[in-house]
Amino acid sequence: MFNSYQTTTLKFNSAECNGCGMCYNVCPHAVFQREGRTITVARAENCMECGACQLNCPTHAIAVDSGVGCAGAMILAALTGKREPVCG
Repeated sequence: MFNSYQTTTLKFNSAECNGCGMCYNVCPHAVFQREGRTITVARAENCMECGACQLNCPTHAIAVDSGVGCAGAMILAALTGKREPVCG
């Protein structure tokens, strides 16, 4: 079952998750929580939509439109020379 989060494009399919913890390990903002071999989305609002979790998920249990959230804003700010990215 895919869980979709209103604050981001993040979608997590717990039925497809094998509990490997790669998403937990690579997420720079602690979006995922690990309890043994169970992974959950604990802080979806922290997701900057960088796509690291999706790229590292071996079972494709995660989908996110990378580059549309804060990660995208940070890249745009760097390319345009703006000092502060605007997220949201």
